[in-house]
Amino acid sequence: MSNRTLAILKPDCVRKNLAGTVIKQIQEAGFKVLALKMTKLTEDSAKGFYEVHKERPFFSELVEFMTSGPCIPIALEKDNAVAEFRKLIGATNPKEAEEGTIRRLYADSIGENIVHGSDSDENAAKEISHFFSRKEILENNGF
Repeated sequence: MSNRTLAILKPDCVRKNLAGTVIKQIQEAGFKVLALKMTKLTEDSAKGFYEVHKERPFFSELVEFMTSGPCIPIALEKDNAVAEFRKLIGATNPKEAEEGTIRRLYADSIGENIVHGSDSDENAAKEISHFFSRKEILENNGF
Protein backbone atom coordinates (compact mmCIF):
# COMPACT_ATOMS: atom_id res chain seq x y z
CA MET A 1 0.00 0.00 0.00
CA SER A 2 1.36 3.38 -0.97
CA ASN A 3 0.61 6.30 1.31
CA ARG A 4 1.85 9.70 2.30
CA THR A 5 3.63 11.42 5.13
CA LEU A 6 4.91 14.89 5.85
CA ALA A 7 8.51 15.71 6.59
CA ILE A 8 9.63 19.14 7.73
CA LEU A 9 13.31 19.95 7.58
CA LYS A 10 13.38 22.20 10.62
CA PRO A 11 15.20 25.54 10.99
CA ASP A 12 18.28 23.84 12.50
CA CYS A 13 18.57 21.61 9.41
CA VAL A 14 18.40 24.65 7.11
CA ARG A 15 20.84 26.67 9.28
CA LYS A 16 23.37 23.82 9.22
CA ASN A 17 23.13 23.56 5.41
CA LEU A 18 21.99 19.94 5.67
CA ALA A 19 18.81 20.16 3.58
CA GLY A 20 20.31 18.62 0.45
CA THR A 21 22.00 15.86 2.41
CA VAL A 22 18.81 14.95 4.27
CA ILE A 23 16.65 15.09 1.13
CA LYS A 24 19.12 12.78 -0.60
CA GLN A 25 18.85 10.29 2.29
CA ILE A 26 15.06 10.45 2.13
CA GLN A 27 15.03 9.77 -1.61
CA GLU A 28 17.63 7.01 -1.32
CA ALA A 29 15.31 5.35 1.22
CA GLY A 30 12.71 5.06 -1.54
CA PHE A 31 10.47 8.03 -0.77
CA LYS A 32 8.93 9.93 -3.68
CA VAL A 33 8.81 13.71 -3.26
CA LEU A 34 5.29 14.91 -4.15
CA ALA A 35 5.72 18.54 -3.10
CA LEU A 36 8.46 20.62 -1.49
CA LYS A 37 8.87 24.28 -0.57
CA MET A 38 10.93 26.52 1.67
CA THR A 39 8.90 28.72 3.98
CA LYS A 40 9.19 30.66 7.22
CA LEU A 41 6.40 29.82 9.64
CA THR A 42 4.53 32.63 11.31
CA GLU A 43 3.72 32.28 14.99
CA ASP A 44 0.04 31.61 14.14
CA SER A 45 0.96 28.97 11.58
CA ALA A 46 3.35 27.21 13.97
CA LYS A 47 0.78 27.30 16.79
CA GLY A 48 -1.85 25.87 14.46
CA PHE A 49 0.41 23.14 13.18
CA TYR A 50 1.54 22.06 16.66
CA GLU A 51 -1.85 22.64 18.31
CA VAL A 52 -1.90 19.02 19.47
CA HIS A 53 0.96 19.95 21.84
CA LYS A 54 -0.53 23.23 23.14
CA GLU A 55 -0.92 21.91 26.70
CA ARG A 56 2.62 20.52 26.84
CA PRO A 57 5.32 22.45 28.73
CA PHE A 58 7.55 22.63 25.63
CA PHE A 59 4.89 24.19 23.36
CA SER A 60 6.09 27.82 23.47
CA GLU A 61 9.72 26.72 23.00
CA LEU A 62 8.69 24.60 20.01
CA VAL A 63 6.79 27.48 18.41
CA GLU A 64 9.72 29.84 19.01
CA PHE A 65 12.15 27.35 17.46
CA MET A 66 9.97 26.60 14.44
CA THR A 67 9.59 30.33 13.69
CA SER A 68 13.31 31.06 14.17
CA GLY A 69 14.19 30.55 10.51
CA PRO A 70 13.11 28.92 7.29
CA CYS A 71 11.97 25.32 7.17
CA ILE A 72 11.25 22.93 4.31
CA PRO A 73 7.99 20.96 4.38
CA ILE A 74 7.97 17.96 2.04
CA ALA A 75 5.02 15.75 1.10
CA LEU A 76 6.33 12.22 0.63
CA GLU A 77 4.92 8.98 -0.72
CA LYS A 78 5.98 5.38 -0.15
CA ASP A 79 4.47 2.08 0.95
CA ASN A 80 3.84 2.35 4.70
CA ALA A 81 5.17 5.92 4.53
CA VAL A 82 4.51 7.05 8.12
CA ALA A 83 6.20 4.08 9.79
CA GLU A 84 9.02 3.91 7.25
CA PHE A 85 9.81 7.62 7.62
CA ARG A 86 9.77 7.49 11.41
CA LYS A 87 12.19 4.56 11.22
CA LEU A 88 14.45 6.57 8.88
CA ILE A 89 14.55 9.64 11.12
CA GLY A 90 14.93 7.83 14.45
CA ALA A 91 13.91 8.70 18.00
CA THR A 92 13.15 12.32 18.95
CA ASN A 93 16.13 12.26 21.30
CA PRO A 94 19.14 11.88 18.99
CA LYS A 95 21.09 10.12 21.75
CA GLU A 96 18.42 7.38 21.74
CA ALA A 97 18.11 7.21 17.95
CA GLU A 98 19.53 4.18 16.17
CA GLU A 99 22.85 4.46 14.35
CA GLY A 100 22.48 5.74 10.80
CA THR A 101 19.16 7.52 11.38
CA ILE A 102 18.84 11.14 10.36
CA ARG A 103 18.49 12.42 13.91
CA ARG A 104 21.40 10.35 15.20
CA LEU A 105 23.59 11.66 12.40
CA TYR A 106 22.66 15.35 12.47
CA ALA A 107 20.51 16.44 15.46
CA ASP A 108 21.92 18.26 18.47
CA SER A 109 19.11 17.79 21.00
CA ILE A 110 15.51 16.75 21.60
CA GLY A 111 14.41 20.32 20.89
CA GLU A 112 16.56 20.82 17.80
CA ASN A 113 16.15 17.45 16.14
CA ILE A 114 16.51 18.35 12.44
CA VAL A 115 13.27 16.87 11.09
CA HIS A 116 9.56 16.39 11.75
CA GLY A 117 7.70 13.27 10.66
CA SER A 118 3.97 12.60 10.86
CA ASP A 119 2.96 10.10 13.53
CA SER A 120 -0.14 8.61 11.86
CA ASP A 121 -1.83 8.42 8.46
CA GLU A 122 -4.61 10.69 9.75
CA ASN A 123 -2.15 13.32 11.00
CA ALA A 124 -0.10 13.03 7.81
CA ALA A 125 -3.13 14.04 5.74
CA LYS A 126 -3.86 17.02 8.02
CA GLU A 127 -0.21 18.08 8.14
CA ILE A 128 0.28 17.87 4.38
CA SER A 129 -2.81 20.03 3.84
CA HIS A 130 -1.38 22.61 6.28
CA PHE A 131 1.43 23.32 3.82
CA PHE A 132 0.22 22.19 0.40
CA SER A 133 -2.99 22.51 -1.57
CA ARG A 134 -4.21 19.45 -3.42
CA LYS A 135 -3.36 21.24 -6.67
CA GLU A 136 0.27 21.77 -5.59
CA ILE A 137 0.71 18.09 -4.89
CA LEU A 138 -0.91 16.94 -8.10
CA GLU A 139 0.96 19.44 -10.27
CA ASN A 140 4.28 18.45 -8.72
CA ASN A 141 3.60 14.73 -8.78
CA GLY A 142 6.31 14.19 -11.36
CA PHE A 143 9.31 15.01 -9.12
